[in-house]
Parts: sequence; structure tokens; C-alpha cells
Amino acid sequence: MKTQDMNRDWIATARTLNQALPYMQRYAGATVVIKLGGHAMGSDAAMDSFAADVVLMRQVGVNPVIVHGGGPMINQMLERLNIQSEFVNGKRVTDTATMEVVEMVLSGLVNKRIVQAINRAGGKAVGLSGKDANLIVCSQTDPDLGLVGTPAQMDPAILHTLFDRAMIPVIAPLGAGTHGETYNINGDTAAGAIAGALKADRLLLLTDVSGVKDASGEVVTDITADQIRTMTADGVIAGGMIPKTETALDAIASGVRAVVILDGRAPNACLLELFTDHGAGSIIRPR
Repeated sequence: MKTQDMNRDWIATARTLNQALPYMQRYAGATVVIKLGGHAMGSDAAMDSFAADVVLMRQVGVNPVIVHGGGPMINQMLERLNIQSEFVNGKRVTDTATMEVVEMVLSGLVNKRIVQAINRAGGKAVGLSGKDANLIVCSQTDPDLGLVGTPAQMDPAILHTLFDRAMIPVIAPLGAGTHGETYNINGDTAAGAIAGALKADRLLLLTDVSGVKDASGEVVTDITADQIRTMTADGVIAGGMIPKTETALDAIASGVRAVVILDGRAPNACLLELFTDHGAGSIIRPR
């Protein structure tokens, strides 16, 4: 009986691979930027599963780029170091002391955790920040917010060099200022800017929600940029979903083929989106 069960599992696996073949062929050579949020990183087991998915993507010819956040980890470290945060209109002011912690956590702890997980899974990951090779040069977003930056100039040359060597870039959302400053960038914003600079085929925003929901609370699986604007104006899209959909619209305007907002806590979410008929989350297209 156990042998029969195992045979059924193998047959199901083989069938899944067979059905995935057209999608693997379709994405061969494509660039896919993945924004991995702090809440979507989850446990070590979840991180290992995500890393294996990324390595598989690279194995079948996709060029994955990981851009990560780390808000919860930054908050924990600030509390540990007893550094008090000031907020303006609900947004954290990033002063020099806070920026030192942000860079330490993002470029150090979080970035290297992801790099190590991908390397353990058999990939070749390289950790970067937007400061490296002037990948992201920023302007100051708002003087009241301190060292918070908005991408102003992008130079993705270093990423193309890594693609040529079958390496997987893992990028912390920090940018350089024109006068030697270090700026903290919203992770979604950084991912959208990088995807736009690369003219990526897909930008996957891994979050802790299942996608964009309509007025009845159902996830909309396929949606256009114009529909996003209408739903926002009508108040259907609200709260924390607004900056994510704004990132999607900006990325599409910059030449990204489509953006997907999906639940990063779901097992194999990226593979489900790219390599199955069903997909995952909400895909946003230009029209």
C-alpha cells in the first residue's frame, strides 16, 4: 500500500513538471524581480523553501533578483539599542543614529540570511545594496523625514554582470546620495525602481495578504492599471494596499510587463505564479 502511495506521488510530481514545461520555456531568459517583505520571510523553514524556489527559477533560465525589506528586524534592533524613534505623519524619521542601525540590519543581518539560504540550496547569491556600483542614487524624499530617499538615477549594469555569471542578486533597499549620504528606501519602491530599470518581465510583491480585493472582499486575480486607479478613487483599494498598487503602476509605467501582488507566506508562491495555469495573487497589467 505504501509503495502504491509513493507511486501516485511520483506520478503526480511528473505530471506537474510536464504541465510546467510551457511556462518554464516562456520565462527562459526573463528577468523577475521579487520583493521579499519582512513579514513574508517567516521561519527558517519558510526561508529555505523560498530559497529553493529561487534556485529552481535560476536553474530553468530565469534571472531572479531579490529585493528585501526588514522593518520588523529594524524595529527589534532599535528597541534593543534603546534608540527612540520620532514619527511625522505616521512615518519614521530616519536620523543618523537610526540610519546606522537600518544599514547594519538590512545590509548585514537580513541580506546575509537570504544570501546564505540561497547558497545552501545550491544557488550562487551575491548580497548588495543600492549603494553598490551606484545601482540606486537617491534624492531626499522629505527633509522632515531625514535620511529617507527616493530613487532618482538607476544603473543596473552590475546586475547584468551577475546575470551573465548565473548569479542571483540579493539587494538591500539602501541608496547613495549625491553628497555621500546613505538613504533608506521603502522596499517596495526600491523593488519597483529596479524592476523598471531592468524592464523586468515580472515584479512579484510578496506580502502578507492574498492580493488586491474587490468591494466584496474577493481577490481580483487579473486587473488592469486603469481598474486599479478606479478602485483607488472609489475607496475599494485603501490603507496599506495603496502604496503597493502605486508601486505597481509606477513599475508598469517604467516598462515592467506585469506586477503581481501575492501572499509570500504561501508555500511555493513564486513557482505557483510563474509556472502554473492557476497563478497566485493579483496580476496587474498595463491594459
